[in-house]
Amino acid sequence: MINKKSPSVAAAVEDVFDGAVVMVGGFGASGSPIELIHALIDQGAKDLTLINNNTGNGEVGLAALIANGQVSKMICSFPRSSQSRVFPKLYREGKIELELVPQGTLAERIRAAGAGIPAFYTPTTVGTVLAEGKEQREFNGRSYVMEPWLEADFALVKCEVADPLGNLTYNKTARNFSPLMCMAATTTIVQTKHLVAAGDIDPEHVITPGIFVNRVVEVADPVHEDTLIAEGASYP
Repeated sequence: MINKKSPSVAAAVEDVFDGAVVMVGGFGASGSPIELIHALIDQGAKDLTLINNNTGNGEVGLAALIANGQVSKMICSFPRSSQSRVFPKLYREGKIELELVPQGTLAERIRAAGAGIPAFYTPTTVGTVLAEGKEQREFNGRSYVMEPWLEADFALVKCEVADPLGNLTYNKTARNFSPLMCMAATTTIVQTKHLVAAGDIDPEHVITPGIFVNRVVEVADPVHEDTLIAEGASYP
C-alpha cells in the first residue's frame, strides 16, 4: 500500500518552488484549502502563477498569499467580489498580472489538461476582447475560439474524507473545481477533515481516485474563510 499521508501542512507544501503554477480549489470560500494556503505563505515560494475561480477575500487565504507578494499572475474568472481588496489594488498599481477566463471555459481548460486534450474550441468569447489574438474557426456556420488546456505543477485541494491511498470525497458544492484540478496537476496536495483507513470509503462514493493524489494531510478542524473575514482576521 502506498501511504500518501503527510505529517503536516508545512511538510505537504515544502517543495513548491519559485515560479510554480499552482491550482487552488474553491469557489469563493466554499472548498478553499485555507490551511494549505497559509502553509504556502509560511514556506515562502514566490513568483507563483495561481489558477482559481477568484482572487480571494479579506486578508486571509488566497488574498493573504497575494498580499504577501508571492503571486505574479492570476488566472481566474472573478478577479473582484464584494470583499476582495488586495488583488484589485495590486492590479491597478500594475503589480500583478491577470488572465481573465469565463468560468465554464476555466473549468474546461482544467478538465482538458487532466484528460490529455491540449486545446478545444468554444463559442463563449467570440466577438469580445478575450478572443483577441486567439485562433478562431467556423463549425456548422458558427464561430469558435480555440482555448488551450491549463496544466499546473501543484494543486492545493480541500476535501471532506480521504484515506491514506488518496481516495477523496467532498462536502457537497465544496467539490467545485477540485476533482478537475487533481487531474490537471503534476503534484496534488490535499487537506482533509477526516482521514479514514484504507477501505473505509465505499468505492461507489469516491469522487477523486487516489491515482490523482500525491499527498494527504489531516486538518480535523479547518477554519472557514468567511468566519475569519467576519472576525477581521489577517494572515500572517
